[in-house]
Amino acid sequence: MSILVINPNSSVSMTKALEPAIEGLGLPALTCSYFTAPPPSPASIDDAESSKESAYVCFPLLFERLASHDAFVVACYSDHPLVPLLQVHTGKPVIGIFQASVTQALHVLPREKKFGIVTTGKVWEELLTDGVRGFLGGEERFAGVQSTGLTAGELHSVPEEELRRRMEHATEKLLESGDVGVVCLGCAGLVGLEEIVRGVAERLGVEVKVIDGVVAGVVTAGGLMRCKY
Repeated sequence: MSILVINPNSSVSMTKALEPAIEGLGLPALTCSYFTAPPPSPASIDDAESSKESAYVCFPLLFERLASHDAFVVACYSDHPLVPLLQVHTGKPVIGIFQASVTQALHVLPREKKFGIVTTGKVWEELLTDGVRGFLGGEERFAGVQSTGLTAGELHSVPEEELRRRMEHATEKLLESGDVGVVCLGCAGLVGLEEIVRGVAERLGVEVKVIDGVVAGVVTAGGLMRCKY
């Protein structure tokens, strides 16, 4: 069974950063291939407009690959237009990492707790809140979004200590809002940073689960393929 993991921006380094987390899952009988959008797709998807631009570039190239894979994971943490575009043209699973992480958050969330998202730029606070509202039909179990103030591209260029400081600050703000039981990493570029969130939670004396959207997307796609819906 073959999954195509799609990075709709044109950053090859971001695609490469996804591979260790996915390959580390050790999922039997699953083969993951990777697609990076070519220019003129933006190198960093930082708002709704760049999401649309990336979908416009990617769709014709991915349409040609629909017959070659059994499932598709769109590795951009947003309500990305590429997901419904591909779903129109195939009955195979097409998974957005945003939707996959929210779904898994609800599966592991204690009844009295809420889930929240730590993301990149501030513009995503409103966009992801709207996305959660549209996906779930409300915000009853949602604690909100806190941002690092960095773009997706800057995650791989700022000094490590600066990234850590910003991640810790955003996580603190989210956890201090109260009743947070699950934190979703709200960007594919945050893959592998779960320990920063766990470290802040431990310091604050809070127990949380951390969900990586890329991992959630691949696991969801693998499960749906096995179910053969």
